[in-house]
Amino acid sequence: MPVIGMGGYFFRAKDPAKLKAWYKDRLGVGGGCGTDDKGEPHEWVWFHQGGPMVFEPFKQDSDYFPADRTAMVNLRVRDLDGLLAELRAAGEEISREETMDGVGRFARIHDPEGNPIELWEPEA
Repeated sequence: MPVIGMGGYFFRAKDPAKLKAWYKDRLGVGGGCGTDDKGEPHEWVWFHQGGPMVFEPFKQDSDYFPADRTAMVNLRVRDLDGLLAELRAAGEEISREETMDGVGRFARIHDPEGNPIELWEPEA
């Protein structure tokens, strides 16, 4: 197959600049985060670490994320406890926390426009 991975995640926002800054400040996600092999950041590219990714359609009536949203981003993290402490200190609400044996730990937050974000610390 010629597809080798995700190339981007694009979504609509009421205030793109504000939302981009929130993702960068709170989660370290988005253009300019991380560096390429030469140690250089890029304005539009987020250089992230490789690892497992789930690409899975959900049933239309799933209650796993809000019914008024057609998608939810899932971000792999290290040190979920540390990240959650930082988010709480910044005033962010953690709406869900759970552990799935054999898979890892999860927490749910929402960006300023209400989009759900699942944080996943894979099991070691």
